[in-house]
Amino acid sequence: MSSPLNQIQAPIAAEMQEFEKKFRQSMKSNVLLLDKIMGYIVKRKGKQMRPMFVFFTAKLVQEQIPDATYRGAALIELLHTATLVHDDVVDDANYRRGFFSVNALWKNKIAVLVGDYLLSKGLLLSLNHNDFELLKIVSNAVREMSEGELLQMEKARRMDITEAVYFDIIRQKTASLIASCCAVGVASVGADLETIERARLFGEKVGIAFQIKDDLFDYGTAEIGKPVGIDIKEKKMTLPLIHALQQADWLTKRRIIYNVKNNNGKSERINAVIDFVKQSGGLEYSIQVMNSYHQEALQLLHTFAPSPSRDSLEQLIRYTIEREK
Repeated sequence: MSSPLNQIQAPIAAEMQEFEKKFRQSMKSNVLLLDKIMGYIVKRKGKQMRPMFVFFTAKLVQEQIPDATYRGAALIELLHTATLVHDDVVDDANYRRGFFSVNALWKNKIAVLVGDYLLSKGLLLSLNHNDFELLKIVSNAVREMSEGELLQMEKARRMDITEAVYFDIIRQKTASLIASCCAVGVASVGADLETIERARLFGEKVGIAFQIKDDLFDYGTAEIGKPVGIDIKEKKMTLPLIHALQQADWLTKRRIIYNVKNNNGKSERINAVIDFVKQSGGLEYSIQVMNSYHQEALQLLHTFAPSPSRDSLEQLIRYTIEREK
């Protein structure tokens, strides 16, 4: 039986297959070790949501997909993969999506160089074809992702993240990437600046809804991609907790922040925070905000003409906020 994602992907199935071939080709290297690592990275690909957003949004404007769209999707994958390889070194992470990370198998020095190689491959892919607009869009997203990560680190030390700062962080850290996929999609088929901005904003709204859904997993019981309570364990302040703390009196707030700061991985402290958030309406509030972003994304999507791609994008954003992992 085909998965929901395979059904959603139907209008771009041929393009995704073609992209797979082109992307593998763009990862080739004459250095044997590098080629081996590139093969490993390609093999452990995830759901491929990013290329899907690129192709779907391109087809919102034009049914026939040019080579520039394939290059745009490859550019995003190359630059994003580079940031993930570097992230795993920074976080000292041994796993990524259930596979060993590059640094776990080949050590940090090689992983950093691999990230640099992927980055240069992406830059050259664009420069060699004069895809300056696409390069500008994706480079901006990479800058925003780095700024968002650093902003989160800076605020995490003091545990003083407000809702406004939280939205700044997730807009930069998560939403900027999906926004760039959508902007690249329409830019690759020659759309005007107004259309590019509309597509970018659509992707941003989807990205924010997607991240809130991810934050909600920390409090759930479903079989998901990360353990329950992992954000609390890592001292991350997410929307359900921020909202719950806003409702609390000074003494309760102090006790909960103490539990987050000093949880040391102890399940009783993590569970105390989870129970507090559930009882304070943090989950209901976050679901309401997520649905609001979902609706705003749909409104922007409906400014484009009806098409099979538009229908699939609707299903795709519904899938991102209804998924169980």
